[in-house]
Amino acid sequence: MANLAALLENSAEKYADRDAVVFGDTRLSYALLNMLANQLAGYLTSAGIKPGDKVALSCPNVPYFSIVYFGILKAGAVVVPLNVLLKGREIAYHLDDSDAKAYFCFEGTPDLPMGTEGHKGFTQTETCETFVVITADPAGASPIDGVQTLFGVMGGQAGEYDTVQTDDDDTAVILYTSGTTGQPKGAELRHRNMRDNALLGEALFGADADNPDTYLCVLPLFHSFGQTVIQNGAFAYGGTVVMLPRFEPQPALDLMLKEKVTFFAGVPTMYWGLLGALEEGVDVASIKENLRVAAAGGAALPGEVHREFEHRFGITILEGYGLSETSPVASFSPLGKEVRVGTIGTAVPGVEMKLIDAEWNDVDTSDPSAIGEIAIKGHNIMKGYYGRPEATEEVLKDGWFRTGDLATVDADGYFTIVDRAKDMIIRGGFNVYPRELEEVLMTHPDVSLVAVIGVPHDSHGEEIKAVVVPRPGATVDPDELVAWGKEQFAAYKYPRIVEVVSELPMTSTGKILKRELS
Repeated sequence: MANLAALLENSAEKYADRDAVVFGDTRLSYALLNMLANQLAGYLTSAGIKPGDKVALSCPNVPYFSIVYFGILKAGAVVVPLNVLLKGREIAYHLDDSDAKAYFCFEGTPDLPMGTEGHKGFTQTETCETFVVITADPAGASPIDGVQTLFGVMGGQAGEYDTVQTDDDDTAVILYTSGTTGQPKGAELRHRNMRDNALLGEALFGADADNPDTYLCVLPLFHSFGQTVIQNGAFAYGGTVVMLPRFEPQPALDLMLKEKVTFFAGVPTMYWGLLGALEEGVDVASIKENLRVAAAGGAALPGEVHREFEHRFGITILEGYGLSETSPVASFSPLGKEVRVGTIGTAVPGVEMKLIDAEWNDVDTSDPSAIGEIAIKGHNIMKGYYGRPEATEEVLKDGWFRTGDLATVDADGYFTIVDRAKDMIIRGGFNVYPRELEEVLMTHPDVSLVAVIGVPHDSHGEEIKAVVVPRPGATVDPDELVAWGKEQFAAYKYPRIVEVVSELPMTSTGKILKRELS
């Protein structure tokens, strides 16, 4: 079972007629999805793609993503999923950096012409030899002259394919980090990294192939969270993935109701969006009746959102933690135990976590308030950053991966994120952790969402600024909020500057882009 594609193949053998993927009125059974992936693998082999070659994929949450993803794996090649919002220049960088030999790109929409940008990037590369456009209509003509289409290359290929056998330590996927500093780096993840993380579904979520879950896929599949926890996690246990290309609160609620969704996973801003979309017309009772698991990750979940979601939906959000470099899940709130709001749970089975200082020394955690950087060791740790041995050496040592995230840990092993090491503000020599301030500011009755950042200051080095989105119908007075914050925080840490905005910049995965704030 070394090849990650076995997750799909095993379910196709056992649950051939079950729905694997649902998209609008399209429903693909496991048998059909597996057959289509076989055809794609057959094309790749005929096109000269060899085991270990890199094949890039730009595709939103539509069934084509799963077809191409597993087709690449079946051929023994390495999947390189790319963010669908990248422009031509950025695409060329990723293709060259990963040494991609072929590139599959969804044609997109008039508002998001991915195919045009993808082809532009392809023409600027030095290594990529093949470009295939994925049309929304399987029978559709190529929107780019002279460019072959996905179903054009799959046509005539056999529906059966002998999957290339790989070793556990062979690279299955290269996931690019968000590149918050410097150029994005590709984390090389082995077949066993990705497979073992997906198979955590039973231990973490109570996944049961005899009572399969229906997963709402709003997390981008090019990102590790959606890829492992939703797509691969569902396929490992014969579940159904209901795809939504772009997260919008009302369509997400509608799908939860229509498809009787039992499993929802999202980043904090998605939960915030769902709560904001609730109106009297939403049949929350029926959604509550079906929803079995609500999981959060990707960023710290504000306690206020946690409590409000439990009040409205009758289910406690289980919070976890991970990174692209950890496949991604590293810790999670233990199933069946009381959720400790504000924590990211404990290390998952087969994984160790500890706190270290800047020199890799263990932090003494006998004091539960001691802060250190999270380090992780286990079956989920990447090989390294593709083509970057020096960057790899900076974060990997004796099997331990240093995350850049600061946390505390209690006597029971529950970790609490304090902040990103790079987000920490140093004001007048004092360390200030933005997440602490954001948690409190979110409790203000007029505040809906907030991001706290540091801005340059002549005498203090950095000053603290809060960028605030008001609640619908509310007005936030900056001076009043500064005064309110002064009552809540020590003198060195309350925000002296407040800016009111209608929305915060976010990544395609729903994380707040603090680097775009100033």
